[in-house]
Amino acid sequence: MQNLFRQIPKIDKLIQKFEDYEKEIISKITKEVIDKVREDIKSGKVKEIDENSILRIIDFKYKDITSPSIKNVINATGVIIHTNLGRSLIDEEIFEKAKKISTHYCNLEYDLGKGKRGDRYHHTAKHLSFLFGSEDALIVNNNAAAVFLVLNTFAKNKEVIVSRGELVEIGGSFRVPEVMNASGAILKEVGTTNKTHKKDYLNAINQNTAMIMKVHKSNYTIEGFSEEVGFDEIIKMARENGLMDYYDLGSAYIPNLPYSLSSFEPSILDIMKHNPDLISFSGDKLFGGVQAGIILGKKEYIKKLKQNQILRMFRVDKITISLIEESAIAYIEKNYDKIPTLKMLFTSTDELKKRAENFLSLTPYLKAKIIDTFTYVGGGTMPNKKIPSIAVAFEGNAVKWEEKFRENLVIGRIENEKFLLDFRTIQADEIEKLAKITNELLSCKVNL
Repeated sequence: MQNLFRQIPKIDKLIQKFEDYEKEIISKITKEVIDKVREDIKSGKVKEIDENSILRIIDFKYKDITSPSIKNVINATGVIIHTNLGRSLIDEEIFEKAKKISTHYCNLEYDLGKGKRGDRYHHTAKHLSFLFGSEDALIVNNNAAAVFLVLNTFAKNKEVIVSRGELVEIGGSFRVPEVMNASGAILKEVGTTNKTHKKDYLNAINQNTAMIMKVHKSNYTIEGFSEEVGFDEIIKMARENGLMDYYDLGSAYIPNLPYSLSSFEPSILDIMKHNPDLISFSGDKLFGGVQAGIILGKKEYIKKLKQNQILRMFRVDKITISLIEESAIAYIEKNYDKIPTLKMLFTSTDELKKRAENFLSLTPYLKAKIIDTFTYVGGGTMPNKKIPSIAVAFEGNAVKWEEKFRENLVIGRIENEKFLLDFRTIQADEIEKLAKITNELLSCKVNL
């Protein structure tokens, strides 16, 4: 063991091997690596000293700590709003406008007309209110924050009536009952998992009731022997009993969607026709913008939300405000091509097939074929509702193909024991890059 300790290279000598690296960083990493070698010698894990191996470890750790871990990937899963891959994309032109705002000073909280401090929420409120036909609007950093803020503001220490069939848990263990409890609201469950009637809500109302809340079933559906009360009826019940109504919509869309998706859920414009007190939804789901919680509703309630000191913990920065504002303007002008989520959703299968054919023409040695398939919108939107797509199915070991493509930052999927690249989510400007990666994998002559 003592002989191994004597063989450990001197730290100064190792540092000299990395003269082009930042000295303070490489010094810290080198000391940590050598300390680890000493520990491994003591525990018996290290039986010999390999200086080249130590140098490789130091180099890897340096590059790891000086490189960002978040990277661009090609989404070839076909799932448009893929939560694990960043949900909705941002249009480049919209992003460039937000970039200009964030790289220069701006009137974030300055009233140019009055020459004094202004309200950061005014910028998005006027566009969102016009777009959705609401009295006012407010944005926070995500929809979970919106739910918490609404409940804490209007139902702290009071009861909120919710159907048992809507007590959802979504990704990341976000559970509605737990969020309600954290906000200070008291959950009043009504109905059963599969059936909730109007009388269930009415029988639950008492002197401590503050609100009737509806929650969108973001990632599941209840079918068969089931029944639920529509939001229009909830609004009516709330008004008749002097209560607030609130809809945690989760995701919201505006134009009629293809593939009969609009028949499964009403658009947000249809919901807003009922003049709800408050609704909220995510900005980066079907709305196709940046992550944010968008709250719409009556001016008196939005004003009270702004007065809640908790809002400061949930407020968004100038980049988010600019991105939401530009996305809202694109919607107002019906320029839906500026919303990549919608653009992908509306792309025809004929167009997807052309892109797949182009890919195969660029990969002449690939053994694969174009197939018709189905995918999903994703992100807890339109759960279990399939949409048609086009994919390239690879011959060979599907698991190995998936692994090799993932190593090259391409995320595909395995279906029916075939590795697929689904062109619903592959961007037009990614096809040549995808073909290059494929050809490089084929040239490696790995047994796939």
